[in-house]
Amino acid sequence: MDNQKVATANEALLEVKNLETAFNIDGEYYNAVDDVSFSIKKGEILGIVGESGCGKSVLSLSIMHLLPAGIGKVKKGEIYFEGKRIDQLSVKEINKIRGKEISMIFQEPMTSLNPVFTIGYQLQEVLFNHQKISKQKARAEAIQLLRSVGISRAEQVVDEYPHQLSGGMRQRVMIAMAIACQPKLLIADEPTTALDVTIQAQILELLKDIQDANDMSIILITHDLGVVAEMCDNVLVMYAGKIVEKATVEDLFFDPKHPYTKLLLGSIPRLEEDVEQLSSIEGIVPSLKNMPKVGCKFANRCPFAKPECFTVTPELAPEGNNGHEVACLLYESSWPKEGKSAS
Repeated sequence: MDNQKVATANEALLEVKNLETAFNIDGEYYNAVDDVSFSIKKGEILGIVGESGCGKSVLSLSIMHLLPAGIGKVKKGEIYFEGKRIDQLSVKEINKIRGKEISMIFQEPMTSLNPVFTIGYQLQEVLFNHQKISKQKARAEAIQLLRSVGISRAEQVVDEYPHQLSGGMRQRVMIAMAIACQPKLLIADEPTTALDVTIQAQILELLKDIQDANDMSIILITHDLGVVAEMCDNVLVMYAGKIVEKATVEDLFFDPKHPYTKLLLGSIPRLEEDVEQLSSIEGIVPSLKNMPKVGCKFANRCPFAKPECFTVTPELAPEGNNGHEVACLLYESSWPKEGKSAS
């Protein structure tokens, strides 16, 4: 790694450069993440938003080396953590980082927790994997972790099985597992999707408290812009595997640039507005096999699309202040630079 790369990567806790992740469909690979670049600093909460099928979860699995073997692969790009490139690490090497330095909370805790092992066993397994610790101390630590995530009867829960717990408690267990080794980066993939509104608020408050106490960075993957407004410092908007807008959370809500972002914001119900029907975005995210090869991938759903939107591929480029970036031909900055292929 040259000195320039080290200097760039050291400015961020995690840096992703030109990442392409593809899946094998009928013997051919199709990109689910397409030329994605971003970084996150220490103590920052970064939101990644977009509809289902936009590549948000695939991006997180790529970072964690958890793509399904033989089906998904990172085709191109680089991932740096604390200045060290991690996308080419062996299984043994990444296991030293995963769970200790970088942890992840998955969408559905019932399928992430093993139904045949107790909560305590699964928590202790994380500790044994990264620490030299006795069984007695590991059990005590597991109980303390359960208490730290707001489970009052931790001494009983440690000997219970996942099916004996409510959805909210299972999600708290997943958070306890994720923070067991005090990671520097936590990736939370739709951590509140399956929970009711009251429990959602409790889980988000818990994550914020943990982040404040440990100066931890969080990548929060969600389709809920209300969660983004409540939690995040900066936001990436993804569509069909690409980042179409980058902004601070304030800029995203008060000065959205991309038509897709505007339509997402327009579909949020508002207390001050009395409407019979909420606005929606017509059409669906294209499948991997039907992804447009040129032009803006949102063009066929965009109410502002021009003929060139179907033939010229926009570039993510600065537009406005505070590092706000957008990939849309409505803005002159997003047009491909002279001499560069539009495809």
